[in-house]
Amino acid sequence: MTTSSQTPPTGAPPRKLSWNDPGVRAVVYQILALAAVAWVVWFLVSNTLHNLAVRNIATGFGFLGREAGFAIGETAINYSPADTYGRAILVGLLNTLRVAVIGIVLATVLGTLVGVARLSRNWLVAKLASIYVEVMRNVPLLLQLFFWYAIITENMPGPRQAHQPLPGVFISNRGLKLPTLQGDAVDWMLGGLGLAIVAIIALAHWGNKRQERTGRIFPLTRWAIALIVVLPVLGWLASGASLALDVPVLKGFNFQGGMTLSPEFTALLAGLVMYTGAFIAEVVRSGIQAVNHGQTEAASSLGLRRGLVLRLVVLPQAMRVIIPPMTSQYLNLTKNSSLAVAIGYPDIVSVVNTTLNQTGQAIEGILIIMAAYLTVSLSISIFMNWYNKRIALVER
Repeated sequence: MTTSSQTPPTGAPPRKLSWNDPGVRAVVYQILALAAVAWVVWFLVSNTLHNLAVRNIATGFGFLGREAGFAIGETAINYSPADTYGRAILVGLLNTLRVAVIGIVLATVLGTLVGVARLSRNWLVAKLASIYVEVMRNVPLLLQLFFWYAIITENMPGPRQAHQPLPGVFISNRGLKLPTLQGDAVDWMLGGLGLAIVAIIALAHWGNKRQERTGRIFPLTRWAIALIVVLPVLGWLASGASLALDVPVLKGFNFQGGMTLSPEFTALLAGLVMYTGAFIAEVVRSGIQAVNHGQTEAASSLGLRRGLVLRLVVLPQAMRVIIPPMTSQYLNLTKNSSLAVAIGYPDIVSVVNTTLNQTGQAIEGILIIMAAYLTVSLSISIFMNWYNKRIALVER
């Protein structure tokens, strides 16, 4: 008995386009939806440009090169009313970034401490942390900004009766006065500090690899303190430049010298840190509680102290739960800084509002604000997502 072999087909028949095919319908619906969105965008843009032209309102971003003509109270770079609108907006953006970066750092520290305190076995500490979280989370941020601003400007004494909690530090209704370093060696010391931060990150990475390989814990804290102190001092010695401590001194009706944190900046920073810190505390608490209690018991059975158990066992595992919602809180803090306009801090929203009032180009001004916050928010998201992938569990 013989079997006949059939030759397989050399190629599949061409696929026929049919409305009954779900794939064909999906492509058609997507094309129609995209066309509808494009038409709506075209209609809005063309209608807006037509209305602006009828009213003889200039369009475009050419106004950025014109003289601004207004002063800004706080500037991170040199600025005068004779500079352009573009430089004024840059000053506002830098002011926003300054309060956002400092606020994120301080809110993270405060929120972590309060989150851990909520899980404390000490009844009083846990209750105080809970009260702080519930109060701060349930009072609107704008009201908190008004509260801190009123505390500083109305309830604080004038410069002559200023509070002095520490030598050279004065708190008055003019803001917070702090001593500052002056001289050509400051740049060298900042360079040494930056090098110390890089070295600490490298040592932390090497210490983790060493611990995985040998089981020995690297004393990172001691080395970090030593690097932060030694490297800036070496930078000062290597520069051979002068360095002086500029301490604020009361002369007449105000202070001279030192560094000034204005009432607006201080109130904005305090409000953002206290408000966001409460949300971060809940994120940290929930992240710690998400770690299986058996991990804590296993670490304790090895003789580790509570502090080491928290730092070496619990927090590294909790970070995988903490990072995603923590990213949202960082974004909220950055975007909430736009409320600075309510208390007079010259952030990008305040500067652009002044610009569009003078130029009348509101659409361009709003687009600048949107682009600035979009860029900053996406940058924070990209960095946090990268860090989240680094600490994520790798399936084998």
